[in-house]
Amino acid sequence: MYKILDGKALSLEKRENLKVLVAKYEKERNQRVGLAVILVGNNPASQVYVRNKIKACEEVGIKSYAYYLPEDIKESDLCDLVKEVVENPAIHGVLVQLPLPKHINADKVLALIPRKKDVDGFSEENIGRLCMNEDCLVACTPNGIMSLLASEGISTMGKKAVVVGRSNIVGKPMAMLLINGDATVTVYHSKTKNLKEECLQADILIAAIGKAKFITADMVKEGAIVVDVGMNRDENGKLCGDVDFENVKDKCSYITPVPGGVGPMTITMLMFNAYWAAIRS
Repeated sequence: MYKILDGKALSLEKRENLKVLVAKYEKERNQRVGLAVILVGNNPASQVYVRNKIKACEEVGIKSYAYYLPEDIKESDLCDLVKEVVENPAIHGVLVQLPLPKHINADKVLALIPRKKDVDGFSEENIGRLCMNEDCLVACTPNGIMSLLASEGISTMGKKAVVVGRSNIVGKPMAMLLINGDATVTVYHSKTKNLKEECLQADILIAAIGKAKFITADMVKEGAIVVDVGMNRDENGKLCGDVDFENVKDKCSYITPVPGGVGPMTITMLMFNAYWAAIRS
């Protein structure tokens, strides 16, 4: 019988704990934790993500600074704003919502955010420090996944972990966190041969490929732990993940649902990153 890895419930619990920490910080420092969110354009999904992040700030007592910019903003103007925001001592964490319009070089913009304010954990320095297993701000989705596993007492030590997807946002930092947790890790992607056979070896299977119901029951071994990072729409327009949940769940020991699994943990870990950025400022 499988057990649900309930990211929604764990997220609520962690946010209650964070409220206490944020209130204590404000009392001791006589300053609020500040998080800036910069949104360029009118991408509907990005707008939803930003609204959820601002709402989460309100819930835990973090002061949010929201910047809404037009789709056709010049790259130089966006860079100037980011420079201005990162220099504001009241702002401890800065994130630029991705994706950015095609005429803007995202790497150039993100490079302007110093490591200590990079609450997304995307900077070269934070990724490098994660690779070296040193103190850093960790990418929120992989960090949330590790927290979900830990909440159920699931150790990654000695486990065979498979990450399907190699993005800089999820796949690569996820692999590094698992390695740091003493798992044996393999990363698979669109060019991998014999993907089905490889996935069948996984004790822990992380699906982060962005294809609806891509992971099917014949790709999952009995008793595996399956974590679904995907957020897609199926043929009926219903929200679903990268895993064919209904057909896979009975083979698993643990599995995350979509929605209510990894998603809530991502935003919660962002809030924690903002808090830690403030503590270290």
